[in-house]
Amino acid sequence: MEAITEAVNNLNITDSSFNKKNRIQVSNTKKPLFFYVNLAKRYMQQHNEVELSALGMAIATVVTIAEILKNNGLAFEKRITTSTVDMREDAGGRPFQKAKIEILLGKSEKFDELMAAAQEEALDYEEQN
Repeated sequence: MEAITEAVNNLNITDSSFNKKNRIQVSNTKKPLFFYVNLAKRYMQQHNEVELSALGMAIATVVTIAEILKNNGLAFEKRITTSTVDMREDAGGRPFQKAKIEILLGKSEKFDELMAAAQEEALDYEEQN
């Protein structure tokens, strides 16, 4: 038993997807769309890229977020990955598959310039009101 406990304590998780600091797992029911857009901008400021991930019905939301960021000149696509994952509703429930998408976006060359302009515009708006 001690050997098993020691092995678990010394276990190194090598799956790079497990502990990504720049990943946003999007839900289409929990937060509004622009919450994720603004969060993605913040992640790109900190990490120079952001990975948007979603399952099932939230895939459309991830694609919309990516398109908003691309169309505003803030990001470009680095990688898009699609797959299916096995899920279970309960421990004893029947397994079923869900579609999964991961979109890796990089910070555009004009990102910092566009963000500075948006910040300046927001400050001007505050001063007027």
